[in-house]
Amino acid sequence: MTTECAPPASRAGARPGARERVLSAAYDLFSRRGIRDVGVNEVIHRSQVAKATFYRHFPSKDDLVLAFLDRREQQWTHGLVEAGARRRGSTPEEHLLAVFDVFDEWFHQADFDACPFINVLLEMGWQHPLGRASIRYLDNIRTLVRTMAEEAGLRDCDAFARSWHILMKGSIISAAEGDHHAARRAQAMARSLIEQHR
Repeated sequence: MTTECAPPASRAGARPGARERVLSAAYDLFSRRGIRDVGVNEVIHRSQVAKATFYRHFPSKDDLVLAFLDRREQQWTHGLVEAGARRRGSTPEEHLLAVFDVFDEWFHQADFDACPFINVLLEMGWQHPLGRASIRYLDNIRTLVRTMAEEAGLRDCDAFARSWHILMKGSIISAAEGDHHAARRAQAMARSLIEQHR
């Protein structure tokens, strides 16, 4: 999402530092094409830094991918999904359902880029360090959902969060397949899930 991927605000007119240029370039490339398809040299070229400068900030490509995943969590999990859901509605249950309102807007964007946590996990495998990192970030999303369920006073919040997360991930995959109404379908199922755990 272009609007969510912008580098942090810097001094007026100042060019972002080398680390920020590398990470911004990598964010765009990794989000759109995955990890294996993007080489270090392409990131270096896109960010306009020297190879030595790149390696001073990111000793390996895996280090860069970990920084990318961390930024994705800050900008997407917290900045888009959590903040967007909490801005909508007036009750904790409405905040939960608003996750899919946020998704619906996201799915209709021209630059919809699916979920890098899922993509990296599938691309690298669960045994690879990057796959394990992706699993941790996905677990953080479940923790967020569990917290929201607790705020709503629902029963068995851990089971609820696992089921809710299946709806989230499934709708993302469906949207990547071309179903731009996947969030609305998931939201209808989500209402039933809330009823089961109320």
